Amino acid sequence: MGENPKLDKNPEVLASYTGIFINGVCRMALRKSYGAIFGAAVLLSSCSFATDTLWPSLTGDDPAGTEENQGGQVQIAKSSGERMASPTLSAAAPKAIAPRPLLLGTTNFAQAPVTQAPQTGTFVGQKVSQLRGELGNLRGQIGARNTVLQQIRAGTTQNAQRYHGVVAAINSRLQIGTTPGNPVLVSQWNAAQAELDRLGADIASMNSLANDVAASSAMAAFLLESSRATYGLQGAIDEDHRQIAILEDETNRTVVLIDRLLNELSEDISRQTAYVGNERHNLTTLSLAIKNGEFYGQSLTNRAYLSATPLAGNAPVASGTSYASQNRRPLVVIRFDRPDVPYQQALYNAVSKAIERRPNAAFALVAVAPARGTPAEVSLNTSKAKKNADQVLRTLTEMGLPAGRVNLSATTSSEASTNEVHIYIR
Repeated sequence: MGENPKLDKNPEVLASYTGIFINGVCRMALRKSYGAIFGAAVLLSSCSFATDTLWPSLTGDDPAGTEENQGGQVQIAKSSGERMASPTLSAAAPKAIAPRPLLLGTTNFAQAPVTQAPQTGTFVGQKVSQLRGELGNLRGQIGARNTVLQQIRAGTTQNAQRYHGVVAAINSRLQIGTTPGNPVLVSQWNAAQAELDRLGADIASMNSLANDVAASSAMAAFLLESSRATYGLQGAIDEDHRQIAILEDETNRTVVLIDRLLNELSEDISRQTAYVGNERHNLTTLSLAIKNGEFYGQSLTNRAYLSATPLAGNAPVASGTSYASQNRRPLVVIRFDRPDVPYQQALYNAVSKAIERRPNAAFALVAVAPARGTPAEVSLNTSKAKKNADQVLRTLTEMGLPAGRVNLSATTSSEASTNEVHIYIR
């Protein structure tokens, strides 16, 4: 650019050239007084100037240039890495494995008190008052168990944080290098083992809580049926039926809340059980690393879980299924034609035999609803069939089947007379 001193001394022209280059277009608008040949020369010089301005100099010269073109540049302070006396990169240093966080549920299962109503003086009114009191007691139990659940979650999070803190300290010392069988690392490994045992105790507490919530679920179902049966009692007045309707709605909301609580507890237990099992394998590998004084990394047993599929319980239930339409023979058919269908033992036997024959088998769980009646009845039956499918999925996960190996879907069938759940081998 020294050949064009007229442009070198014009900062406005230089600024316009630089701005055009940043926008991705290397062009310029010359005054009519410049000729075509002179414009081409200026074009090349402007692109060279913009390139030199945007990219740093690698020749050892001052990238700021001469004093003539320093007016519009801003000096940037050196970063912390540039200020260090020696480089910090090391290709041979192993990378630490980031601990996987515990994905516990976060729902707070709390409900408002039961709506109170005045006594009507009838026999039906006394029955409604009795059911209202039992519903209040049930909600009190759910509130107490929700408090226990939140305490277990808080304790599990603290135990996991302490566990990963100890494991990170061991890995850091192994990465730096240490002596074989370092007593300090052995003591830290014992502390990590104790924290992992506390996580196992938290799983046992979740299982106990799930049993208590299951008992509350049976009580809620009984109250819902009782409130609906109260409509048929003789000697009721309009106020009694209004109170029964309110009681039925509140009981139904309690049933839905308990189902959500059971589903979330089941997911937490399944996830935590797999998590603790994986970490026990990691501790075994870590003990070998401490013995030899070298860092190995994660256990090979857990590498299969790095590409695990998402939980099927987190995926929405799809509409329609290709299994029923292809007339494939299901492995198990569960007909929910009455309350409390005893399907667990038969389901376990069928699924266990299928896994014995095909250890990597996956399953498709289809909720089938009758395609009969009005559209409202079909929609209601479909909703009930999906709830039954969720119940079967929860049973399978409690039996130890990974939820990632089960796919949920829903359909309607003109051949079905009641809600059914079909299980196919994928």
